[in-house]
Amino acid sequence: DEDKFKVTRDFTGEFGSVPGQRQGKGFSKGYRDGNLIITYFGEFKDDKANGQGTGIFPNGGKYVGEYKDGKWHGQGTFTYENGDKYVGEWKNGLFNGQGTYTWLDGRQYVGEWKDDKRHGQGTFIGTDGTVKREIWEKGKLVEPN
Repeated sequence: DEDKFKVTRDFTGEFGSVPGQRQGKGFSKGYRDGNLIITYFGEFKDDKANGQGTGIFPNGGKYVGEYKDGKWHGQGTFTYENGDKYVGEWKNGLFNGQGTYTWLDGRQYVGEWKDDKRHGQGTFIGTDGTVKREIWEKGKLVEPN
């Protein structure tokens, strides 16, 4: 059945001049096959999340930041259900640009990202405060400290 995985939404908020299109500020819940997959509140443009917003997932994950055409784009923070956190630049829903990833145990990587992978120059800070300068390429460490 093709409609089995169709996403349905509840929406409370502003609409634009096109009937049924979310435009302005609002609150929306998205469901897939009747199961809640995201709760979003923030700005909409052309029926998509656009501008500042917050997305909360049933597993405890949370994104707070900028959206463009329904995707995480610009500056934002994603907190994982396990407590890890990424703060930085996004492009098309992926880590892109400068960002900091902090693991729950306190380790940190501060540096450049491309398509969710460490890419370029960065600094790794261990739980004991040890600092390592690193160079990454597509998620692979090419020049360790």
